[in-house]
Amino acid sequence: MYKPLNNSGRVKFHIPYSMKREREIFKKLPGSFYHYNQKLWSLPNVPSNISEVKKIFKDLLIIEETEGSTTVPEFTVSEKIQAELDRNHQKMMLKGFSAATIKNYESNLKQFFRYFETADLRKVTKEQIEGFVYYLITKYKISEQKQNQLINAIKCYYEHTLELPREYYSITRPTKSKDLPNVLSEDEVRKIINHPTNLKHKAILHAIYGAGLRVGEVVRLRVTDIRSTDGYIFIKDSKGKKDRHTVLSDMLLKLLRAYYKAYKPSYWLFEGQDGGQYTAQSIQRIYRKAVKATQGNPWSTPHTLRHSFATHLMQRGVNIRYIQSALGHSSTKTTEVYTRVLGISNKTLKSPLDTLYETVTFETDKPT
Repeated sequence: MYKPLNNSGRVKFHIPYSMKREREIFKKLPGSFYHYNQKLWSLPNVPSNISEVKKIFKDLLIIEETEGSTTVPEFTVSEKIQAELDRNHQKMMLKGFSAATIKNYESNLKQFFRYFETADLRKVTKEQIEGFVYYLITKYKISEQKQNQLINAIKCYYEHTLELPREYYSITRPTKSKDLPNVLSEDEVRKIINHPTNLKHKAILHAIYGAGLRVGEVVRLRVTDIRSTDGYIFIKDSKGKKDRHTVLSDMLLKLLRAYYKAYKPSYWLFEGQDGGQYTAQSIQRIYRKAVKATQGNPWSTPHTLRHSFATHLMQRGVNIRYIQSALGHSSTKTTEVYTRVLGISNKTLKSPLDTLYETVTFETDKPT
């Protein structure tokens, strides 16, 4: 348990995956909530909840102190900062950056411009920039992902808006994590994607796994992107603004045809209640509900279905270049991470010890 700050409305907890029994009891407490991005649970900060938690975990409960707020504070943007943000926004629009990237970069640059508000940004050195990143790491404990996003935003500003040499701003980055992607077994996938009784929800989860799609790609699918005659799904403007083809499963096509007859979508394949694009948040809710009902891996997300798609294809011996193309990876090096996920056992790998004795008789020690 992380000791809450004064006037904090909720208390956060880290519950190891192995503590399944305790976690199930914890989930039934009023107001319990799982924060997927932080991998933490939380409860309303009231004495009755703390008392219940102590009963559940007993001697296993560890209370850790928090050293003040680890959230980077908000501030009112000055005219000078806003002018620079607008200038950078215009350049990113001209470069054709996605709306999500622009929003992400602007959020990170606000802190950067505030830190160097009195300095001439053209004369800020690489060492000063790294000092700013170090300040955020030590004071606010920003994650490696946040650190990389911040560096990307700063590099974009200097290289595209100020048009300074790229090499000069080779800012030090954190060592890239070697974590393996989360993957579900085929049985887990089958249970999760078949759990929804709503035909649209079932079709969405089948599409993510069946074609290896990102959530953002699913919500942007148009009716015309299902190329049933040619046997593929057309993905327009995926990550990196690249178009690609991915596999159209016969099973998925059958399900999509049933869905189409029932819902009659006009433009977007999956429409919201008001006829616009379906939202990523809605897909997250559908998935979480299915995982909870099937007692699946609570750490998994809709993106885990995409990881599982790639891993299951690799387990069947599909050529890695086909998998790379279906996923939209620029390089096979990105796709190769799934080779590290494959389970090693005597069913997937034959030990040389077995072949060593294929042509000779194995002799046991003779009694002395």
